[in-house]
Amino acid sequence: MSKFVEKLFDLEGRVVAITGGGGHLCGEMARAFGQAGCNVAVLDIRPEKADAVAAQIRDNGGSAIGLALDATSKASFETALASINMEFGPLDIAVNGAGTNSSTPFFEMELEEWNSVMDSQITSTFLGCQVFGRHMVEKRSGSIINISSASAGPPLSKAFPYSVAKAGIKNLTQNLGREWAKLGVRVNSIRPGFFPTDWNRKNFITPEREAAILGHTAMGRYGEVSELVGAMIWLASDAAGFVTGAEIAVDGGFSAMTI
Repeated sequence: MSKFVEKLFDLEGRVVAITGGGGHLCGEMARAFGQAGCNVAVLDIRPEKADAVAAQIRDNGGSAIGLALDATSKASFETALASINMEFGPLDIAVNGAGTNSSTPFFEMELEEWNSVMDSQITSTFLGCQVFGRHMVEKRSGSIINISSASAGPPLSKAFPYSVAKAGIKNLTQNLGREWAKLGVRVNSIRPGFFPTDWNRKNFITPEREAAILGHTAMGRYGEVSELVGAMIWLASDAAGFVTGAEIAVDGGFSAMTI
C-alpha cells in the first residue's frame, strides 16, 4: 500500500464501539476495525457473542473487549462507555448496528412485536447517538456511523416495523449531521442492500422473492459481508472529513434500478 493511501485511511489506535457487534454484519465490521489497528469494544445483548468476536480480533493480533449491552437502555450505554473509557480511553468512532426484524403480516402483528423491533432499531440508535455523541461533542471530535437499509425508502415489503425504523434512522442521521457539523462530530449512515443472514433466508427469502430481489439489483447478486467494510472504514477515517449527514448505499445498484 502506498504511504499516501495508508495515511489517508489510517485508523491506528482509535477507539471504536460497535453495537450489535456479535452479529452477522457488525461482527465483520468489528473484525475489520481490529485489522485496521483500532481498539475495539464489541457490544451485544448476548455477551457470549460479543466475547467471541472480541476473541477473534485478539487472536488476529488486534485489541478488543466484549461487553454486554442492552441497546434499549440508556444506563446500559453509559455503563459501556465508562468501561470503554477505562479500558481504552476516549471514544473516537461509534457504529450503531444493533437491531432485530419481523416478518409477521401487518394485521397479525401485536403491538409488543412492533415495539420490540422499533426499540431495537431506532431507539437503540437514538441512545447510541445520545450517549456516545455527547461524549464526542464534549471532546469536539468523533465519527458516528448508523446502519440504515435499502428498506428506508421505498419500504421493503413484509418488513413493516423494520422499514419504518430504518427510515427514522436515516432521518436521525441527517438531523444530527446538521446539528453537530460545526462541533467536530460527523454522523453518517451506511445503507446496505441485501446481505442475507440465516434468519433472512428462513423468514423472508422464498424462491420468488429471491428472483425479485436479484432482478432489482443491478449486479444481479447478493452482497458479501466483507463488501461493507470499505465504506465503513472510509466514513470512520479522516478521508471522509467533509462527509456528514450522508447515507452511503452499498447495495449493488439496488437503489438505482428502474425499468
